[in-house]
Amino acid sequence: MTTTSSSSTPAVKLEIYDTTLRDGTQGEGVNVSLEDKLALTKALDWLGVDFIEGGWPGSNPKDVAYFEAVRSLKLTHAKVTAFGSTRHAKNAAKDDANLQKLIEAKADVICIFGKTWDMHVTVALRVSLEDNLEMIRSSVTYLKEASGRPVFYDAEHFFDGYKANNEYALQTLEAAAAAGAERIILCDTNGGAMPDEVDVAVRMVRTRLPKAFIGIHVHNDGGLATANTLRAIQAGARQVQGTINGVGERCGNVDLTTVIANAEIKLGYQCLPEGHRQRLTEISRLVWERINVVGPVNQPYVGRAAFAHKGGIHVSAVQRNALTYEHVTPESVGNERRILISELSGRSNVQAKLSERYPQLQDNAVLKSVLDAVMARENAGYSYEAAEASFDLLVRRQVGAYKPAFVLHHYRIHGLGTPGDARDLVEATVKLDINNETRLFASEGHGPVDALSHALMSALIPSFPQLKDLHLVDFKVRVVNSADGTAAKVRVLIEHKYHGKSIGTIGVDENIIEASWKALCEAVEYTLTVESKN
Repeated sequence: MTTTSSSSTPAVKLEIYDTTLRDGTQGEGVNVSLEDKLALTKALDWLGVDFIEGGWPGSNPKDVAYFEAVRSLKLTHAKVTAFGSTRHAKNAAKDDANLQKLIEAKADVICIFGKTWDMHVTVALRVSLEDNLEMIRSSVTYLKEASGRPVFYDAEHFFDGYKANNEYALQTLEAAAAAGAERIILCDTNGGAMPDEVDVAVRMVRTRLPKAFIGIHVHNDGGLATANTLRAIQAGARQVQGTINGVGERCGNVDLTTVIANAEIKLGYQCLPEGHRQRLTEISRLVWERINVVGPVNQPYVGRAAFAHKGGIHVSAVQRNALTYEHVTPESVGNERRILISELSGRSNVQAKLSERYPQLQDNAVLKSVLDAVMARENAGYSYEAAEASFDLLVRRQVGAYKPAFVLHHYRIHGLGTPGDARDLVEATVKLDINNETRLFASEGHGPVDALSHALMSALIPSFPQLKDLHLVDFKVRVVNSADGTAAKVRVLIEHKYHGKSIGTIGVDENIIEASWKALCEAVEYTLTVESKN
């Protein structure tokens, strides 16, 4: 993959300013503990961002505790930033409680925002345009002198303000720059700017303030956050503010993982230390996990489906030359190529996925039997895209490489809990043959699936102790044919972890317990047949 930079010319450095811990936590459904914020701070430092905006000191007890605790972390690259606003209109800078909290946070950098849009000045702040300019000047000056820290200035609603009254918007920037702000960040706070508007405005700012270090802070309400950020970079912005995965209020902030990948690979800028771009996928998934949100599988560059191929013709082409259907290599951002199996698959999908493990798949008759089995199973409601372990077992059955670890006599569920019982436990029994020995085990659990899982493991672990490391981590149920009402088939997808590796299995049946049992058994069979032998 070529870039626009010459190998003999050093890449232009972009500062990466991460605001996941502040702006990102304003997103719907995003909640983090103090421990989460500290863990993410270390992770962002590991990624190699330049600035980590930790929060707004004084706005809540968690952020106060964060700025106290973060000083004990030994960060190797990033500087921690405290965020706040210009002084209150009624206060002198030295008497403003908000500014005092910013100083007391003792962060490496202070970043404040001020009003740029004349409508906000007169309607929201209800002060004169000149008073607002003085609020900006005095706040920046006081913070620099009293804290001894660098001060950055976020020009809130800059692009809306520029459209409404470009001369006044530029005057607010000049006020911050004259007072000593070391970075002037242009914010599309409402997220509605268009790329050409961003380009024109950034170039005008550079003309008006040729010595200023310009940054860009974009929201995604128009679906153009990445495009607008890249356009601002090309127009001369040198700091990028955003969040990992684009989390944030309303439609979110710009996604730093996408911006960094595009800026480095496509435009030739340097955003992270050498070799750190390959950490983007890992940081993305860590943030999703920490904020307890399931990210979109088709997230650019770092999503699970970003390099997933399903159509048979596509897979065949990718096998010959990956550039036919991939604009960059998965490894360039720490991701991996995935070959999906479904009724749309051709021989190339199956061969690409499993031919090294099963040489029999070179035989056209065997390949046909596998594809016929996949199509028949998908017609019955199965889907193997998220159940690769079940697909592996299906192939093994077709090529004669499958030997079950146990044979089921029966399982039974005893009641669905005793009314009024605080434990609300269900009992399950399983009767199995293992190595010609019949075993009957009973266990309790919180619901029938949990009880069955415990009973199955109790029966198997004496013979297969490695199953102690198999842990259920996710359980999903989907109705296959909803038109059939309560008689509809259900698809149960179960995810286990085994030594850090994900094992996805599937079961389909009109009975949700039977579908769950099938998926549970496949996870065990796959672990014993494949994973524990690797």
